[in-house]
Amino acid sequence: MTTSIEADPRVPVIRITREFQATPGQLFRAHTDPELFARWIGPDSTSTRIDHWDARTGGSFRFVSVGDDGQEYGFHGSFHEVRPDRIVQTFTYEGDPDGVALETLWIEDLGDGRTRLRTQSLVDSFEGRDAWLKSGMETGVEEGYAKLDRMLADGAV
Repeated sequence: MTTSIEADPRVPVIRITREFQATPGQLFRAHTDPELFARWIGPDSTSTRIDHWDARTGGSFRFVSVGDDGQEYGFHGSFHEVRPDRIVQTFTYEGDPDGVALETLWIEDLGDGRTRLRTQSLVDSFEGRDAWLKSGMETGVEEGYAKLDRMLADGAV
């Protein structure tokens, strides 16, 4: 499966599109169940600890990615809308507490057990967007989705 990561030239937005051999329900669970989420999110060189997770409209989250070197990277946000076909949330990397992104995730049933996942992250500036793109985000997205693919194939989701 290929992942498309695009930076919009007109607004500070990052769009990611990826298809999965999965049902919409499986992808929804992978994004809302904290135990499942912790198993696939991020690059292979990190593990994830969930500190708080309330994946419902009005809920919030905090998780920490721990690198092989022991370095910790915290992330938190609020779930503004959680429904089976769409999740809207804020997302903040705690190393840049002023850099809050508004993220929307769409889950689209393609039939035959295939589902398209689209995300859009709106940040406050082009500089902030470009910093995200240069941060290694692409590696984290690609490796995370590969882990999710394996979990789906193994029946873990």
